[in-house]
Amino acid sequence: MGYEVVVDAEKCEGCEECIEVCPVDVYEMEDDKSVPVNAEECLGCESCIEVCEQDAITITEI
Repeated sequence: MGYEVVVDAEKCEGCEECIEVCPVDVYEMEDDKSVPVNAEECLGCESCIEVCEQDAITITEI
């Protein structure tokens, strides 16, 4: 069981909140946007979703 992590680049404002809150470093900044570079590490805790004021992050169980 794993998770698909998607960041909507059009919604993301590059605030880095998801990077700060993620316990397993799923996200990195690329071109001033958050990118899920380590999605396979996602625990499904949804902390990033809770802090994202732009609703740019979607996590789906796969």
